Amino acid sequence: MEKTVTYITDYNCVTPLGYNAEDNWQNVLDGKSGIRKHDLFESQPPFHAGIIDNNELGSIFTAEFKSENFTRLEKMLLLSLKPLIEKNGVKEKTAFILSTTKGNVSLLKNKIAPPEEAYLSELAKTIADVFGFKTKPVVISNACVSGVMAVSVAKNMIESGLYEDAYVLAGDEVSEFVISGFNSFQAMSSEPCKPYDESRDGITIGEAAAALYVTSTPPTDGIYFKILGESAVNDANHISGPSRTGEGLFRSIENALKEAQISAEQLDYLSAHGTATIYNDEMESIAFTRAGLQNVPANSLKGFYGHCLGASGLLEIIIAMECGRNNTLIKSLNLEKPGVSHTLNIITENKAQEIEYILKTASGFGGSNAAIILKKCAQ
Repeated sequence: MEKTVTYITDYNCVTPLGYNAEDNWQNVLDGKSGIRKHDLFESQPPFHAGIIDNNELGSIFTAEFKSENFTRLEKMLLLSLKPLIEKNGVKEKTAFILSTTKGNVSLLKNKIAPPEEAYLSELAKTIADVFGFKTKPVVISNACVSGVMAVSVAKNMIESGLYEDAYVLAGDEVSEFVISGFNSFQAMSSEPCKPYDESRDGITIGEAAAALYVTSTPPTDGIYFKILGESAVNDANHISGPSRTGEGLFRSIENALKEAQISAEQLDYLSAHGTATIYNDEMESIAFTRAGLQNVPANSLKGFYGHCLGASGLLEIIIAMECGRNNTLIKSLNLEKPGVSHTLNIITENKAQEIEYILKTASGFGGSNAAIILKKCAQ
């Protein structure tokens, strides 16, 4: 039996740099960062983060939706997904996959017991009910690889024959819970993060909602992306620290390349995780070198958005596809002097280049790692 092929044909995102993919692409192309210094929580010192303007979010949401009875995160998610639903519709066998690490965690504050709305399954159901999905929502919450894994899950669900197409939606917001957690790790950067830089000192948190449409039916015109290969491997190294040998990430990349039936040399662009923590960036340099990717043009988008947790992988896939669509490599912000032990081909200036094969990777707490390979197609 011939294997079902899956494609990403449509996508959208809501971030501090814009409320659609086009605006986000233009701002990234122009080198604009959504990261600013904020003082939002009494219990936490001021911090740098990529945060969506509340007033702007509220006014745009009110113009698109009649009800205001949604949390801030739900508004971000609904705005991100709505244009895709309007264009592609919902069928009897359309899957809905939500990627998030914390969901409506802010609802837990000062509560003795969790309110029902704080459960991730309830968040997924709220979104699904608005758009009339007929299948049960699926939640992917696996630390910072969630967004990339959600696309892999969509691919596998469609290949199984149980679903015709799928919407993948991802979102997380900057919350007091998240900021206090990373501060307890002493992992927050004192300035906007510097992925792969010698003076990097931690992550910058961000927030976003991102959505894409996966189908087994390619469009009849325009540019779209075939999902060639994917893999997720846990290195079981440590609850918060990455493997010193990059084993899980290396195996994820190797498996994805094998399924895609291409070599590392054929890759045109690597959208890396690049959190700007000492150990993550070093681990990636080791894993990428082991996988033969040291010469592939690579960047981290964390300097533009910060680390958007469960939304980061999906948002960065969208920007990677925009890179492919426009045949442009985007520089990795805030890199002054490389500071990893294995030399990588980090993009330092925007550059025109034909892009056909894209690799997106992610790594996260608990030893989780994921990789996905896309091929640009055109009709």
